[in-house]
Amino acid sequence: MKICKNNNMKRNENENWKSSSSKYLKELQTFLDKAENIQDEELRKEIVFQMLKCDKELTILAEEKFNQYYLKGKEKIDDDD
Repeated sequence: MKICKNNNMKRNENENWKSSSSKYLKELQTFLDKAENIQDEELRKEIVFQMLKCDKELTILAEEKFNQYYLKGKEKIDDDD
C-alpha cells in the first residue's frame, strides 16, 4: 500500500509541475503582457491561442517522458528485487 500512496503523491506533484515553476509562470506572464500590446485584436487572439496550443503539446510530451522515466525506474527496482 505504501507504494500506491507514494505513486499517487508523485502523480499529484507531476500534474502541477508547470504551475509550481516560478520561472515558467514569469515567462508566461511576460508573453501575455507583450501580447496584450498587439493592436489587432484578432491577431492577438490567434497568437495567444497558438502559443497555448504549443504549450499544451509540449506539456503532453514532457509528461509522457516523466511517465517513461518513472516506469523505467520502477522496472529497475522490480528487477533488483
